[in-house]
Amino acid sequence: MALPITVPFTFGNATTTQNLSSLDADFSTVYNAVNGIGNGTVSLANVSITGGTIANAAITGSASYPENGYQRNRIINGNMVIDQRNAGASATQTTSVLYTLDRWAVYGTVASKFTAQQNAGSVTTPAGFPNYLGVTSSSAYSVAAGDVFWLTQYIEGFNTADLGWGTASAKTVTLSFVVYSSLTGTFGGALRNSATNRSYPFSYSIPTANTWTTISVTIAGDTSGTWVGATNGIGINLSFGLGVGATSSGTAGAWAAASYVSATGAVSVVGTASATFYITGVQLEVGTVATPFERQIYSTQLAQCQRYYQVYTDMMVQGYQGTGATLYNDFPLIVQMRTAPTGAYTGSFAYINASAAAVNSTTGNKYRLSLVVTTTGYGAGYGNPLTFSAEL
Repeated sequence: MALPITVPFTFGNATTTQNLSSLDADFSTVYNAVNGIGNGTVSLANVSITGGTIANAAITGSASYPENGYQRNRIINGNMVIDQRNAGASATQTTSVLYTLDRWAVYGTVASKFTAQQNAGSVTTPAGFPNYLGVTSSSAYSVAAGDVFWLTQYIEGFNTADLGWGTASAKTVTLSFVVYSSLTGTFGGALRNSATNRSYPFSYSIPTANTWTTISVTIAGDTSGTWVGATNGIGINLSFGLGVGATSSGTAGAWAAASYVSATGAVSVVGTASATFYITGVQLEVGTVATPFERQIYSTQLAQCQRYYQVYTDMMVQGYQGTGATLYNDFPLIVQMRTAPTGAYTGSFAYINASAAAVNSTTGNKYRLSLVVTTTGYGAGYGNPLTFSAEL
């Protein structure tokens, strides 16, 4: 049997094939992600080689589709395409949770130690990913035991309830991403529950500086603790450590009854001046194998982000009222938001026979704007932008 070997796999009523072009020295190799659509294994036994051919090879194979009750990837904007807030501009980390690209937030216990920006540094992107989120250290900061600097995404409970975490039926998940850094070594991150009293620190290696590296981490589901079910609360908090002190670092590869956000001994990005950390293609899915990144059309991905944050431009409130009276206009939101959002004008606003424009009230699917008419008659106000936030 000459190489390559073509191995058939059956998926329900369909059959596909996988070509094998190399074998390990012991002639026993596991080939995963058959044709990139499922979890597959191939085993070879009783192999002998004669004159460049392989004889007496017993080849078996199996594969299965990943779960697809709804989208595989529980991460929103994992390919870092949507940036409603900053439109590609840099944002400086603060001591409060600060959203950068949509769904992605940064935080630090000491302000201004790094910046975050879409496509920071303008490096060549990995194949298939035109965008990435880039972190750049602002100085060489020595992280204290109680310090925490991270990049995070809060995943809504509606999107994680089926994992069954906190029960005996907890499902295993695989986290995958593509990462690039000016630093090398062992980096860390963690998954946490909403109460931040259960966490799973993980570690991964970046062996070569300034090179895109594909990472995959498989995590057994937590059978303990309390995890938010099918609600609009925080189901899972995924964090990537950028400099985490001993207090918030734990042993990688095990669940702990603690609030760890990274693995012990992980590289500190903020510890080196001008150090960079770039990431894209982030995917969290059910199963033990990382499948290819789940791509979506732009409008679908934008709508997913707008459940948590929306931006309006060129808004106008207008109507007829008496002197000093308040008039109201109601408007629909673009998509149903996670909860009643906080609305605010963040730019300039101009008036005609009016003043005091405000966001008067909101619900998950509409908002009311108001202004005060100066003198009986027609009054109006217009400006931009108007933002609504319903972040977790």
